[in-house]
Amino acid sequence: MWRLSFCSVGFLFISLFSFSQVDNNVIDDSAYRYLPDINVVGRSSKRDVQLLPDIVGTSIYAGKKTSLIILDNVKGNVVMNTMRQVMAKVAGIHVWESDGSGIQIGIASRGLSPNRSWEFNIRQNGYDISADPYGYPEAYYNPPLQAVQRIEVVRGQGSLQYGPQFGGMINYILRNGSDIEDPIKAEAHQSIGSNGMFNTFNAIGGKKKKIHYYTFFDHRNAEGYRPHSRYYTNTAFSTVTYLPSPKLSLTAEVMRSHIRSQQPGGLTDAQLSQNIKQSYRSRNWFDVTWLTSALMAKYSINNNSRIEVKLFNVLGDRSSVGYMPAGGILAADSINPMTGHFNPRNLNTDKYRNVGAEAKYLVDYSLFGLSNSLLIGGRLYHGNTNRFVADGKGSVGSTYDMYLEGGVWTKDIDFASSNAALFAEQIFRVGNRFFIIPGVRVEYIEGSAAGRNGFKDNNEILLQDLSKQRKFLLSGLGLSYRMKFNTELYANISQAYRPVQFADLTAPPTSDLIDQNLADAKGYNVDLGYRGKLYEILLFDLSAYILQYSNRIGVIVQQRQDGSFYNYRTNVGDSRSKGIESMVEINPSRFLFQQNTLDVSAFISYSYNDARYGNLKVITKNNNNELVEKNLKNKKVENAPMHILRTGVTLGYKKVSLTGQYSHVGKVYSDANNTVIPSANGQTGLIPSYEVVDLTAACQISNKVNLKLGLNNLFNKYYFTRRSSGYPGPGALPSDGRTFFMTGSISF
Repeated sequence: MWRLSFCSVGFLFISLFSFSQVDNNVIDDSAYRYLPDINVVGRSSKRDVQLLPDIVGTSIYAGKKTSLIILDNVKGNVVMNTMRQVMAKVAGIHVWESDGSGIQIGIASRGLSPNRSWEFNIRQNGYDISADPYGYPEAYYNPPLQAVQRIEVVRGQGSLQYGPQFGGMINYILRNGSDIEDPIKAEAHQSIGSNGMFNTFNAIGGKKKKIHYYTFFDHRNAEGYRPHSRYYTNTAFSTVTYLPSPKLSLTAEVMRSHIRSQQPGGLTDAQLSQNIKQSYRSRNWFDVTWLTSALMAKYSINNNSRIEVKLFNVLGDRSSVGYMPAGGILAADSINPMTGHFNPRNLNTDKYRNVGAEAKYLVDYSLFGLSNSLLIGGRLYHGNTNRFVADGKGSVGSTYDMYLEGGVWTKDIDFASSNAALFAEQIFRVGNRFFIIPGVRVEYIEGSAAGRNGFKDNNEILLQDLSKQRKFLLSGLGLSYRMKFNTELYANISQAYRPVQFADLTAPPTSDLIDQNLADAKGYNVDLGYRGKLYEILLFDLSAYILQYSNRIGVIVQQRQDGSFYNYRTNVGDSRSKGIESMVEINPSRFLFQQNTLDVSAFISYSYNDARYGNLKVITKNNNNELVEKNLKNKKVENAPMHILRTGVTLGYKKVSLTGQYSHVGKVYSDANNTVIPSANGQTGLIPSYEVVDLTAACQISNKVNLKLGLNNLFNKYYFTRRSSGYPGPGALPSDGRTFFMTGSISF
């Protein structure tokens, strides 16, 4: 492991001196760019994307590749969580659009997998909300975007503050009522749309003396674009903040979400060409209940130091029931002539019980006449996942139920993960223009799996006794140089890692063997960029990056001395992504029309990504029962589009606006072998490039009444973004064609 030794030396050097109070006259505010909180950021601007300040609360963003999305200003379909519109100006974000309901958000960048956003560290109000960020980092819950005030996006150098990820961090910051001055204020958003879509979002918030509060309830349901794709979702959230003094705030919050959706399954390529809206699965269902709660405290010790503590937990249940035969989508789900009923369905249930705590301390100080900032933090986390699987032991019905024949699960596995971490980042300000930002993170992780992994001859098959404990050091360095006209050159390099996942610890001993030296995936991110903002006229961010992903985990076939074969799960190779991410937005009307009655803005967001495997060892068994070894070196990484282009124009006059957006995503391969010709079952093969146009109109009828409507996929393009080998497929998963929505909002 490479180390930036001067990071540690720098922190030791600081500790040899006593911190002195910062003279506020020494710091140039234009260079410092510190915001203690940004609850109302964006209210004075019409931009939906901004650059994050160097410091927000107790988080350091200086020198990092960041974006701040202001949801009130997004010109798109927020009701349906349409992420290609919400993140249109965040260059390089790849979106899986296989779930038109917007319930399951799948995004990635830089050649990583969009599978439920699991290469990002997903947070809500600064704390984890995924199933288990260390063992099973899939994000089964995402907040309804109407309830979100802003989204913080950090790519590259986010691993030092936020832990295990290569993609970065996404933080959904919910509305909390802090911007409301009245004792009580209510808002209601009612939406309708295609395929029977109905959404109601209602909220009440206010401020009374030293307390401010906010609570909302969101419900959405629809029949779905394809047959057998109906769904509903209910989300409720409440938060209360008590301010006993100007220096201290105490917050308690709780959120509960319940979703249930019917899964229409995948299609073969032949079926796609016939009718993209058809479905051959009517008995597949998905159900998720998610409860998060948190206690948070913020304390300003003095003008130069502050501390923040978060205690949080996740109680989540994820269940699926459906007919998933070995033949995939080619096996019809029909009445069994022997029984006169449908075949029994497969059952899967996970129960997540996680608890964690994070504390961060940030101090501003002067040293040798220079102003600096130091962030120190720590984290404790423990998660338990109980997984139950029963293939072919569910009911023969068609509605959602988790009936288990015989009452005994085929698989009953208990996963556990524990984590402790200490991290630190430092801003050295060399004058008012040049910043040096070193950082380190010391990490300890423990993961284990135990339980029953099936039966053989009525005897339990127990998991291999495998638990892993490891500790390691991550380090990084950021640089920032402030130039004229409020522009900045920035660069960073930082290590990242992806822990061994629960799935890598559950190999059945009869057919699989786990490498006892199985290592976590490790690598690094490098960014080099130029960005800035010229008043309200021009906003841009142009950068290049490298992402090295080493120690990838895979399966190779091996042969025993007795001639039998087994799957060996081990580290098989590495990959590297390199490319550019660029975004430019221009609003000439701010300069040409002083009265601000006419608003004209345009943006273009483009990314180029060359993601390829390095040495990637693959050993398979051919039809003659012979082992065949090959190396996939220089093969393109699957689900990694080389080109992503999004552009759009907004025309506004007084309180009416019209926005058109165009999105192009290049072709991708669905497997590491770069298979072009689709398989008969639709699970492998090329995923073609596609283009989508969206149109959105908004009208502010009064200060309290707003109207918004739009057309998604204006030209009704037929396309798909994902091939699935299992649930919710298998097969190619079509994206939605043309749909519309209309939202009326009122506040009082």
